[in-house]
Amino acid sequence: MNANDMRIGHGFDVHRFSENFNDGRPLILAGVLLPEERSLVAHSDGDVILHAICDAVLGAVGGGDIGQHFPDNDEKYSGIASGVLLKQVLGIIDQKQFWLVNVDITVVAQVPKLTAYRQEMISSLSNLLELPENRVNLKATTTEGLGYIGREEGIACHAVVLLAGNA
Repeated sequence: MNANDMRIGHGFDVHRFSENFNDGRPLILAGVLLPEERSLVAHSDGDVILHAICDAVLGAVGGGDIGQHFPDNDEKYSGIASGVLLKQVLGIIDQKQFWLVNVDITVVAQVPKLTAYRQEMISSLSNLLELPENRVNLKATTTEGLGYIGREEGIACHAVVLLAGNA
């Protein structure tokens, strides 16, 4: 395999927390329902981790971004599970004869604290991405109280992926 067969992509997503908890829109991160009384404002389920991964994967193959493929003004994506979107994105790279090698994720959030959910989130990502758990890395950090994340107004995520293929 040579460098022409490898692609790196970076994705970023951010959503703000709604002012009130919405039972119909619970907090979902990495495909895992978290027992937190917080909801994110989003057209889909608002899973910032899966959205960032989608953008990273699309970026690696020059496939645009999540908004181009799943516009937030299209009602068929209203409330959709982000795992469904991710599967469609993985289908795009499969058609282009690429596959995931690994993923590295950094969640930026003052709240909730993710340590207790980390292993469950890695397992979920491993299943969704069809990767061994040792190829899925998940980190979390705060902003030490600075900015909109530090004021607990939202949550953000960065994702980096490495793809291999037959380009």
